[in-house]
Amino acid sequence: MDPDSVKSTLQNLAFGNVMAAAARDYQKEVISQQKAQTSSSVNEEVDLDELMDDPELEKLHADRIAALKKEVEKREALKRQGHGEYRDISEGDFLGEVTGSEKVICHFYHHDFYRCKIMDKHLKTLATKYLDTKFIKLDAENAPFFITKLGVKTLPCVIIFRKGIAVDRVVGFQDLGAKDDFTTRALENLLIKKGVISEKKKDDEDDGDHEDRRRSVRTSIVNSDSDSE
Repeated sequence: MDPDSVKSTLQNLAFGNVMAAAARDYQKEVISQQKAQTSSSVNEEVDLDELMDDPELEKLHADRIAALKKEVEKREALKRQGHGEYRDISEGDFLGEVTGSEKVICHFYHHDFYRCKIMDKHLKTLATKYLDTKFIKLDAENAPFFITKLGVKTLPCVIIFRKGIAVDRVVGFQDLGAKDDFTTRALENLLIKKGVISEKKKDDEDDGDHEDRRRSVRTSIVNSDSDSE
């Protein structure tokens, strides 16, 4: 036999053996991965079953539901007291309003004063954000008794009440940079500093964004299902 032919045959056999070995190794790896995936799925199912029957988890869930229910009831009670909106009241309603809630912000205004309208805009925004505090306003012209009693001399004048007692005030824009273009955030920070509203946690501020994102996800899922069908 030709030496070159023998050499070629031996090389072909060696290559064939290498490929066969590689094929066997690949098959073993695939089988091993399939077993691992099956084992993982079984473990996940067992873990989920255990969680479903976990009494501590059930208690946490029940506590969370109870806390949410209590929070909803509190919010509804505050809304019935006039919280959550910026309202114009009469002089006859004034005492009942400021003594009916723990924290009250009352803006004494004049309907022709431009700066009072600026203050109105910012307080209206904050009233919906800080439900624990009542936001009201009273026309100074129609409340001569309380204007005198509270010593209101400059408008706008925002008086802060705690349990019916006037504890602080914001007179004009002196504490807001003495300029008309102050931001709602500037007034918000001032009222937080004075203790009549509590600084919002990041989670609270993001609640609306989270809800919007949940709606977007649900919409995407529905649209995806419709396309698939």
